[in-house]
Amino acid sequence: MTRLNLLLLAILIACALSVVTSQHKARKLFIELQKAQKSAKQLDVEWGRLQLELSTWAMHSRIESIASKQLSMRVPDASRIQVMPGQTTAAPIPAQPQPQQ
Repeated sequence: MTRLNLLLLAILIACALSVVTSQHKARKLFIELQKAQKSAKQLDVEWGRLQLELSTWAMHSRIESIASKQLSMRVPDASRIQVMPGQTTAAPIPAQPQPQQ
């Protein structure tokens, strides 16, 4: 009887230790998940900031200002501008066959 009690006590202790170990692992994984979510949120904020910065750098007025001030570029006179006819990129519509009478 005492052997059975000792065996059951050992099994009980092993189960209790496994529960404690699994809870500890779950808490560590949850903390790691929270850190990853926080990092993802920070990266989303940085991505939005970079998109805003990109749109600011690419503004037409800014580029025009830099071109005129730093590169000494200017818009040509209207008399020097030639407009070339371009090709249409759309495919021509095939002619419909005429019905025979």
